[in-house]
Amino acid sequence: MRNYFVSKEQLSNERSNNRFYSNLNESYNARNKQPSNNEIVVFLSHKHDEEAVLNDVISMLKNLGVNVYVDWMDKEMPRYTSGETALKIKNKIKLCKKFILLATESAIASKWCNWELGYGDAHKYRENIAIMPITDVRGGYFSGSEYLQIYPIIQTKYEYNSGNYYVIDGSSEVPLENWLRR
Repeated sequence: MRNYFVSKEQLSNERSNNRFYSNLNESYNARNKQPSNNEIVVFLSHKHDEEAVLNDVISMLKNLGVNVYVDWMDKEMPRYTSGETALKIKNKIKLCKKFILLATESAIASKWCNWELGYGDAHKYRENIAIMPITDVRGGYFSGSEYLQIYPIIQTKYEYNSGNYYVIDGSSEVPLENWLRR
């Protein structure tokens, strides 16, 4: 199977074709509560200045029936980035069942996203972490950040088949919806 990254255009097309589109204001705010055993909450690691693609991914995940935690939407977060911010993010990563890195070029270069991924790696089983590569151009496979290759990735199985997302881990393919519920 050929590797297909998720394109910004594909996510945007899904949003425009989806009557259940939700916006950032509806994203999950876990505050300091422990999610119930059957509640699926995804910690979405991302670069803050990429709101359009972030909005599309949140919509896609919410349409799969999961809640999404976005740190800057959390009213409990400090107003300005500080050590307290890091402590609160650590707690949220522990509370959320799944961890997804929205891997844009900016996010891969971000110190915060890499720190979150490292912390998630230390506190989650590998099967609860996935990388969602977002790119406009099919090119290198995390060139310069090859460590990302150790994690399962979220991809479309077929280049033009919108909405067919899978978590790929070596030769294993699991529909994203099934992976989220494990």
